[in-house]
Amino acid sequence: MTSAPAAAAPVVATGAAALDDTGLRKRRRRRRFRASVAAYLLVLPAAAFYIFFVLRPITLSAQYSFYEWNGIGPATWVGFANYVEVFSNPKLIGAILNAFELIIYFSLIPVAIALVAANMIRAIAASPLAGVARTVLFLPQVIPLVAAGIMWSWQLSTNGLVNQLLGLIGLGGVTKAWLGDFSTALPAVGVIGAWVQVGLCLVLILAGMTKVDPALYEAARLDGAGPVREFLSVTLPGVRQEVAVCITVTVIAALASFDIIYIATQGGPGDSTLVPGLQIFYLAFYEREIGTASAFALVLMALVLLIVLPLQRILRGKES
Repeated sequence: MTSAPAAAAPVVATGAAALDDTGLRKRRRRRRFRASVAAYLLVLPAAAFYIFFVLRPITLSAQYSFYEWNGIGPATWVGFANYVEVFSNPKLIGAILNAFELIIYFSLIPVAIALVAANMIRAIAASPLAGVARTVLFLPQVIPLVAAGIMWSWQLSTNGLVNQLLGLIGLGGVTKAWLGDFSTALPAVGVIGAWVQVGLCLVLILAGMTKVDPALYEAARLDGAGPVREFLSVTLPGVRQEVAVCITVTVIAALASFDIIYIATQGGPGDSTLVPGLQIFYLAFYEREIGTASAFALVLMALVLLIVLPLQRILRGKES
C-alpha cells in the first residue's frame, strides 16, 4: 500500500524577489501620484476661474445681504431685514411674478414650436428645404440679444413693421405701441424671447430625433399609426432628454432675463415688464441699496434651483 504524496512545501520569496516587488509597488504609487498631480494641474486654471468669478461673488453677495450699504460708506448690520424687504415689497414680488409669466413665452411656446418644426423638417430631411428651414429658424440664436432687442423695438413701435402689416390686412384698429402699452408690453417682450429661443430648441430636438431608430417608425406605420400618433408614440418619447434640456435652459433664461428687457422697455411702462435681473441692477447701481440687491439676487438663485432641479427630475423620469 503506497503512502500519500507529501504536501508541497510553500514557496518562500527570496530576499531579492521581495525587494523587487516592493520597488515595483513604490514605482506604481509614484506613477499614480504624478498622474494625479498632472490631472489636478490641468483642472486648476478652470477651478481657479470658477472660484474667483462664481463662488467668490456668491459668497460676497451672501455677506452683503445682511448689511445696509450704499457701496461706498460704512455698512450697517441689519440681519434678515433685506430678505424681509424682498418678500414684503410689492414691487419686488411683482418682478418675480413677471418672470414666471415669461416662462410661458421663453420656454413653453419655443419648445412647442421647435417640436412641430423639427418633426416637419425630419419628414422632408432629403429636401433642400430642410437645410434652409434649419438655418432660418436657428438664425435668431446667433444674433446678439442687444441687437435683437433694438430690432424688435423698431418693429413693435407705433410706425413699426408689425403695425404696418396689420394695417395692410385691414386690422389697423388694433395697432398700438406694443411695448408701450401696459397690457401688451410683457407679452411683446415674451414674443421676442420666444423668437430667440426657438432656434436652440430646434437644433437640440433635431439632434435627438437622429438617434430614434427608424424601425420604430416603420413598426408604427404597420400598426396603422397616423402622423399624430407616430409623433406622440415614437418621436416624443425618443427626444425626452432633449426636451428636458430645452425646458431647463429656457426656464433659466426666463427667470434670469435682462438684456432684451433692458433694451426694449427698461422695465416699463411703469413696472409692467420689470423682472428680477433688471430690478437687481436698479437696486445696486441706481438706488445704491447693495444689501437689498444682494438679498434679491440670492433669492433669485434659490428660486431658479428650486424650479430647475425638480423639473429635471420630473422630465427625465426614471433615467435621471
